[in-house]
Amino acid sequence: MPYLLAGFGIAGMTTIKFILRNQINPTTVALIFLLFILFLATAFGSNPALFASFLAMICFNFFFLPPFGSLTIADPQNWVALIAFLIVAVTAGQLSAKAKRRAEEAEKLYEDLQDAFEQASEAEALRRSEKLKSSLLDAVTHDLRTPLTSIKASVTTLMEDDQVKILDEEGRTEFLEIINEETDRLNDFIEGMVGIAKIEANAMHLRKNWSAIEEIVNNAIERAKNQLQSHHILLEIEPDLPNIFVDAHSISEVIFTLLDNAAKYSANNSKILIWAKRAEVGLIKIAVEDEGKGISAEKREQVFSKFYRVSEEAIHTTESGLGLGLAIARGIVESQGGQIWIEDGSESFTTKFVFQIPIGGA
Repeated sequence: MPYLLAGFGIAGMTTIKFILRNQINPTTVALIFLLFILFLATAFGSNPALFASFLAMICFNFFFLPPFGSLTIADPQNWVALIAFLIVAVTAGQLSAKAKRRAEEAEKLYEDLQDAFEQASEAEALRRSEKLKSSLLDAVTHDLRTPLTSIKASVTTLMEDDQVKILDEEGRTEFLEIINEETDRLNDFIEGMVGIAKIEANAMHLRKNWSAIEEIVNNAIERAKNQLQSHHILLEIEPDLPNIFVDAHSISEVIFTLLDNAAKYSANNSKILIWAKRAEVGLIKIAVEDEGKGISAEKREQVFSKFYRVSEEAIHTTESGLGLGLAIARGIVESQGGQIWIEDGSESFTTKFVFQIPIGGA
């Protein structure tokens, strides 16, 4: 097909040019032949273009160089013109064909790279999905089974005691407290799962109002009083801080999470510092510092991942947590135009969780 197109093309163009030979000169004829050869080389490669070059040379000599109607060339200058035409036609055709091959090779390489990238992306997505499923399964089995086991054991004991009456009032109260605490733990688990789902679905319903920072911080401290009862709490709030336009409840939730972590990962009777102050223009910075074992620099970003838990040795309580609190805290802060990160603590403190939010809201 390309060779037929080359033959018919040269023949058709020669016929038209021969009819118009009195209106066009040989140079114009040669350029038109060259354009056609370039088209063939680009579309079909070098071989059809080479075939068309020789065919065009013969037609050019026979019909447009004197003596007309003969392959004989009388004028030596016409030999130069004919050879130059052939060289230019063949070279242009080869270069055009080479450019086409390079373009095809580049396109194929691009497609290969794209396929490899997609495969790598799919593999990475699958790896993360499997890791998430494994973490979720571990969290569910641990954080559901443990409280359910305690509740089941306590209820069974109380039911048996109703028959034999071996527990005193204090013993019954202790088992009821276990049931109450483990029920709260299950409730926290469910709230954590719902909270992270809302954040990932961008479905948080924020109720923003102008709120005092001191009130937000004090609400968080009051809520965390049970966790903080064996620690020394230091509070430093810069005087005359402006009110901030935020969802006060969710920001208080962030501070509570940081206080809960500080209490969980620092020894009894250690200090926990909470401070708030102005940061850059239009920003307020709030931090919680503790005297725990600290968090290494390479793990400071990991702790905000879903289901991430530090080593059990660093925990000073019996509960390791679900590993969602900091992920939810980051989602809350970022949803209100802020940022949260970890730094080295100041003075005797080892770890500092810091977040900043705009005074006027996101």
